[in-house]
Amino acid sequence: MDTLPSPKENRALDVVVAAAGTRPRPGRDTRLGPLILTVLGLYARGEHNWLSVASVVRLMADLGVEGQAVRSAIWRLKRRGVIHGERRGGAAGYRLAEPTLETLAEGDVRIFERTRATTDDGWLVVVFSVPESERDKRHELRTALTRLGFGTAAPGVWVAPGNLATETRRTLERRGLAGYVDIFTGDHVAFGDLRAKVAAWWDLDELTGLYADFLRAHRPLLDTVAAGRTTPAEAFRAYVPMLTQWRRLPYRDPGLPLALLPPGWNGVTAGALFAELNTALRAPAREHALSVIHG
Repeated sequence: MDTLPSPKENRALDVVVAAAGTRPRPGRDTRLGPLILTVLGLYARGEHNWLSVASVVRLMADLGVEGQAVRSAIWRLKRRGVIHGERRGGAAGYRLAEPTLETLAEGDVRIFERTRATTDDGWLVVVFSVPESERDKRHELRTALTRLGFGTAAPGVWVAPGNLATETRRTLERRGLAGYVDIFTGDHVAFGDLRAKVAAWWDLDELTGLYADFLRAHRPLLDTVAAGRTTPAEAFRAYVPMLTQWRRLPYRDPGLPLALLPPGWNGVTAGALFAELNTALRAPAREHALSVIHG
């Protein structure tokens, strides 16, 4: 039987959820979309890609989100084609769109099986040319490459660690952008200090700040987890916001070689924290979610 967390441990979990930026503010529910997508990505895929409206509302209520805010955020996701409404067995519910499923599957690899590049992996260079009449494709390309974690070496020249070649090719093909792009792999042979160039190609200060935010928000969970006092419901309340905050970071930081990063790079510490919390919280959080879904 689970032991109830102490009031102090409950407060620690409340701090974590609030610091992750998931508590809704009046009139500002746009931030709820990523949180809902995390819930659907975690639990709908194992339920034949469908969750009932009632299940989603109840799970979001466990995260402190009111039903009307949930419905407003879901309406936005539906309008964007991220999810679709569907009735099954007489119940209304939601399923993830096929492109969303593909994106989540690719994200699973980067988030849960992330491999940091080394200098031996070399570099991936992408250049593209888009006619002025198709400027919307230019925006799509920039968005796709930014999401993949590319930095900009020069106007129109995008660079990433060489181990991202397969993922980059697959993503650009899936989005119908391959016809505008050339992709090269190779080494940086000259000139200048490569570490300084990496600092210019990527906004390392911003990344350092994002990792610091993650560490500040979720380190308090370690003591609670180590004490083994987290119930499935509390694990769910902590895990979903934690994963939601983390899942964008492996895209902003493509796993740059440590040899080219500042000493004591806090992304390593943040990655270790995520791995530890994921191991400790994922199973009990799922236990709670399934009890709601099948309850």
